[in-house]
Amino acid sequence: MRLLRRLLLVGLLAASGPGGSALAGPAEDADTVVGTWVAAFNANDVETLVRLYTADATLLGTSSPVLSEGTAAIHAYFSRLAGSGNLVNLREMRTVVVGEDVVLVTGFYDFSQRSNPARGASARFTMLLVHRGGRWLIAHHHSSPRTGQPQ
Repeated sequence: MRLLRRLLLVGLLAASGPGGSALAGPAEDADTVVGTWVAAFNANDVETLVRLYTADATLLGTSSPVLSEGTAAIHAYFSRLAGSGNLVNLREMRTVVVGEDVVLVTGFYDFSQRSNPARGASARFTMLLVHRGGRWLIAHHHSSPRTGQPQ
């Protein structure tokens, strides 16, 4: 049992790399981008949100009847967020590594407002993230109202 503990400790130390933190992989990197997206949304920071998308990204927004494509269209979609007090709460998320440069993240989130947290809407989302230019970015984002919620 002691030998097993030592081997486990040595393995953890070897995987931690310089600085003592575990090396991140595609799933962890993508999850970090989604976390940054949530933080930027909650800060109503349109510019940071838009920078998380590739220049040719597509967005099927929760409240939009059109496909937003490219930086200008995605900026226009999120422009009403600035100063709105809108919030998002990530409820559930699954991450699937498709390849070393492609990750799919899907789940559920709830939208609300700071001024009225009880009033909100649930939605489901899918984000396709790609590794480009040394960064993980959102290449496609689909969000739609959640219907038929489980009891």
